Amino acid sequence: MKKSPLLLVLSVVALAISCAKNPFTGKNTLALVPNSEILPSAFQQYGQFLSENKVIVGTADAKKVETVGTKIKVAAERWLSANGQAGYLADYQWEYKLVDSKEVNAWCMPGGKIVVYSGILPITKDEAGLATVLGHEVSHALANHGQQRMSAEMIQQLGAAGTAALVGTKSQQTQQIAMTAYGAVTQYGGVLPFSRSHESEADKIGLTLMAIAGYNPDQAIIFWERMSANTGGKAPPEFMSTHPSDATRIAQLKELVPQAKAEAAKFGVIFK
Repeated sequence: MKKSPLLLVLSVVALAISCAKNPFTGKNTLALVPNSEILPSAFQQYGQFLSENKVIVGTADAKKVETVGTKIKVAAERWLSANGQAGYLADYQWEYKLVDSKEVNAWCMPGGKIVVYSGILPITKDEAGLATVLGHEVSHALANHGQQRMSAEMIQQLGAAGTAALVGTKSQQTQQIAMTAYGAVTQYGGVLPFSRSHESEADKIGLTLMAIAGYNPDQAIIFWERMSANTGGKAPPEFMSTHPSDATRIAQLKELVPQAKAEAAKFGVIFK
């Protein structure tokens, strides 16, 4: 217990100095693990995933993923250059792959490694729908959400260790109650809201990127309406989910569309 104050001080110092301002969000965010460690690991995991799954190449759909993904990348580069952050993507290694899977999903690893599952294509339907998905997924990487999530997990683990130390002399039952309570509070009061905020950030950034890339952001609303119809209302309650509800997401997008169009107009992209 005598070491706890020192541990607390060191932890506070670490948090104070391990923050980075993200150009896309304008926020100072936790960066306890540097990208110099995260990106090489992400690239390795991406290569392993591709080697273990069926990558679709040479088809019209595969080419569409590559085309739309490149347009989103260029949009991000244009936005960064216009905002004095041209070197921000220097360590990114962009790659876009279509993978054969019935899963309705897509993802982007830190550093620009992107996978689209073929199961989502019937819902994206066209390039604008695909741009909605890729803009969102790429934005997770651009906003360093992976880095923030890893940092938050480290803090959560530190808190768990501190809680365990505080009740270490108590009865087994008291220890179990304390750890269960800590887990519930951090999960529903921290982890899940944190994740939902990341999803909303990715929606906002992605909407702007797809607009700069020339895709009407109104189409993002239409895509999410199709996605909502596909899930059939089977999602868990929002407070128990890592994602906003479809209704919340669509409402937020409707509010953000004018802002995305205005941002695109700065790059000469005009929508009626």
